[in-house]
Amino acid sequence: MMADPKRWQIGLVGYGEVGRILAEDLRQQDIKVVAYDIKLEGEQGAALKEHAAKFGVMLAASHAELTAKSDFIISAVTASQAVPVAKACADAINQGTWFLDFNSASPGAKQRAAALIDGAAGRYVEGAVMTSVPPYRIKVPLLLGGPGARELEPLLNAIGFAAKVASDKLGVSSAVKMCRSIMIKGLEAMVIESFTTARAYGVEDAVLASLTETFPAINWEKQGAYFFQRVIEHGRRRAEEVREVAETVREAGLTPWSAQGTAERQAWVADLADEGLFGSKGTKEFARSADWRIEADRILAKIKR
Repeated sequence: MMADPKRWQIGLVGYGEVGRILAEDLRQQDIKVVAYDIKLEGEQGAALKEHAAKFGVMLAASHAELTAKSDFIISAVTASQAVPVAKACADAINQGTWFLDFNSASPGAKQRAAALIDGAAGRYVEGAVMTSVPPYRIKVPLLLGGPGARELEPLLNAIGFAAKVASDKLGVSSAVKMCRSIMIKGLEAMVIESFTTARAYGVEDAVLASLTETFPAINWEKQGAYFFQRVIEHGRRRAEEVREVAETVREAGLTPWSAQGTAERQAWVADLADEGLFGSKGTKEFARSADWRIEADRILAKIKR
């Protein structure tokens, strides 16, 4: 295992929004990157291949090929795939290869993934991404957890990450992330429900004025537009993450009423987006409306139909 992380070949499992941002920022430092995504063979494959060619990212044909070629692996897939990806990589991982689990999975899921990687002589570290990646890119606040976290932290930060150790114990950093998501993803779902309902009754201006009075630090107009944008674009992924949040709540012994409702609302918006209600996915205009009312009106027109 090379000591200098700038000389690593980094494997990205998952070449979605997060994977592509990390690839761009790593390639800017001339760090070698290889990526694999199950979507490479689907309808989104052409766009992913084009991006890889533009930034000089090698593409692998399987988890096994990527794992065998990598000194350091980042798993950045949908929440439900965290454990299956760990299993797929464990089958081919080289001894001592770092495996950073970037996924929004429950502490229990992270512990199961760790058992697979560590059991195959890899080195599993959990990572909890603490806010939206696009504004921060590779510098997104990242909490690390697990026995190897302290050793990996300076190596990650040497290649541009903003990582800090939360705990030597697995599951702690994920618990922080999951509990935060109850609030953040829940707030997104509540804003969509509240604002769209207010729009239906014609009382949105009064509702926003009242919210501003109670929480003057938040620009509710701007925040509302941003929440609508993010859920329309990433509702499917968010719904999966919040199902992991619900699992985290269950693991603590509580019934996840709020998290379950949030997951349903996020998935509902994702279904509408898949139907084309908010325009064509992949276009520059999709999920970029600065006025949440436009999207709320589309939802209301659909309901009335």
